[in-house]
Amino acid sequence: MRTSSLALRHFLAAIGIALALTGCAQWDLRGDRDDGPAVANDAEQWFKNGELDRAGQGFMDLAEADRDHRDHYRLRAAEAFREEGNLNAVAWALDGIKARHLADTEQPRLDLLEAEIALSKKDAQRALTLLTLDDTRLARVLRLRALELRARAQAQSGNTLGSARTRVALNPLLQGKDRERNEAQIVDTLAQTEASTLQQQGASLQQGDALRAYIDQALHQSGQALAQPIATPDRPVGTVGIGQTAVNGEGYRPARVIALLLPIEGQLKAVAQPIRDGVFAAYFADTHMPRPQIRLYDAGNSAADAIAAYQRAVAEGADRIIGPLRRDAVSAVFAQSPLSASVLSLNLPERGEPPPLGSAAFGLNPDIEGAQAAQHLLDRGITRAAIITADADWAERAAAAFRAQFEAGKGEVLGAAKLKTGELNFSANIRAALGALPLQTAAAPATANASSSQNAGLFISMPPQQARLLVPQVKLAGYANLPIFATSHLFSGLSNPGLDRDLDGVEFCDAPWLFDAVVGLPRHVDIATALESARGAGARLFALGMDAYALVPYIDWLNQHREAYLPGATGQLGSDGSGRIQRLLTWVRFNDGIATPVSGGLQINNVSAQ
Repeated sequence: MRTSSLALRHFLAAIGIALALTGCAQWDLRGDRDDGPAVANDAEQWFKNGELDRAGQGFMDLAEADRDHRDHYRLRAAEAFREEGNLNAVAWALDGIKARHLADTEQPRLDLLEAEIALSKKDAQRALTLLTLDDTRLARVLRLRALELRARAQAQSGNTLGSARTRVALNPLLQGKDRERNEAQIVDTLAQTEASTLQQQGASLQQGDALRAYIDQALHQSGQALAQPIATPDRPVGTVGIGQTAVNGEGYRPARVIALLLPIEGQLKAVAQPIRDGVFAAYFADTHMPRPQIRLYDAGNSAADAIAAYQRAVAEGADRIIGPLRRDAVSAVFAQSPLSASVLSLNLPERGEPPPLGSAAFGLNPDIEGAQAAQHLLDRGITRAAIITADADWAERAAAAFRAQFEAGKGEVLGAAKLKTGELNFSANIRAALGALPLQTAAAPATANASSSQNAGLFISMPPQQARLLVPQVKLAGYANLPIFATSHLFSGLSNPGLDRDLDGVEFCDAPWLFDAVVGLPRHVDIATALESARGAGARLFALGMDAYALVPYIDWLNQHREAYLPGATGQLGSDGSGRIQRLLTWVRFNDGIATPVSGGLQINNVSAQ
């Protein structure tokens, strides 16, 4: 006897059984039997109108009356009851169906329904057996269901990595809220896996594998990160090309109209202004002719505003987009895939998803600074390190990336500590991070070049005000010879020798343009003299804008040629193979309070940054 349960319907909605199935009541799944009696047409019409229970009853009545087509009508009844959310009624309708009596197009529909029933009974193995069908040969709407059910069955059986992989395959078929829910489910599923297992799985994946970003996102939930290959591209773009001018060269694909999507007012206005000025500075310095048009659009202060700006820009003829800036806005615009115009975002997407084909994500990511710092220590033979950071989110991300990269390279993290804002005495933090090291008995000038007998170093990520307090205390605590390495946050962007002498010997990674270490770009000192937005903290954002404009014509080429790079203001710019732009930074050291590029810190156009 058929039963109905409101609680069951709510349960099905909660677990996402209807993912990507909006409008499913209008599907025509009658197979090869479009010439049925009038009552069959009535039942189909009830189905389309959303009168699902009535449609299911009608199909069941037809099954009793028409023995020749009994199995077909019972299948249609089950599909109606499923759309209603009544799995008890689905099981009742399917009872006794003989698969051999169904048309070939109906067989996979039966398998999907039975798999759903099996999942409701926690029989994941039976569901997986039923879902071994070739989903690539199914109609799109059935393929969506097959992938979603398979992902659920894999998760139910404990195969969280397999479930996440299946959802990654499902993701390109979805849009809007359905895609957002699926991406959130990928991360939530992976988060159920042991961090060590995720680390091992991530390390085994190719750099361009879309699953890597979601593993990294899941690890971030527990304050960890995924080690990443450090890009080492060795060939600048635009240097080779048969039948091309030296100006345009290899890989250059000009834009006609570039839309710049930035917030004009609101919280991010101060961030957007130097980026905008950097884009226009690069535009007026561009020697490629004819230059594209640039149009500025207000991306507002929400994801919805950014989508509206993107759609307006495309409607008005833009073929390339720079922006948006907010992470949630980046995710929202990427979710509009397939995109009518390629996008170079100015931040990484909120959910860690890879950009759509033909687009790229670009930003000043603290994670890459932490990872490159770890590799820098390992390359210098430092195999033991302590970590001291500020308690800000960006510092924690840098620390997590440093730890993942350092340990993946067989380095040992000795200890870690966080500095609270407003604190002045860091003795307890220093003991927590460095207590495993013996005190140095003889004081000597601290230098990052000094060879430590313990092969140890200290990694820090914090603003200059905290670092100026911490570094002298580290030396006074008995670690005067300990080499110290930092992220770019250590440097305010302004030369201040009087204060920065306390940082002498500390090395940090940063954008090479700030130190005029890039051949072929306008000098930072000249632009900063003329434009306030290129000074101080805004200098890196200004450089980001310059690089964004320079990258636009080369996105396709860089995505396809990982050995290629663009000598940029924020670093050597290459692609990781999945649409994320990587920056190879330069290394700088404080000497007499002046930040000076370290010889060999970065190779740019085969010229060592001096």
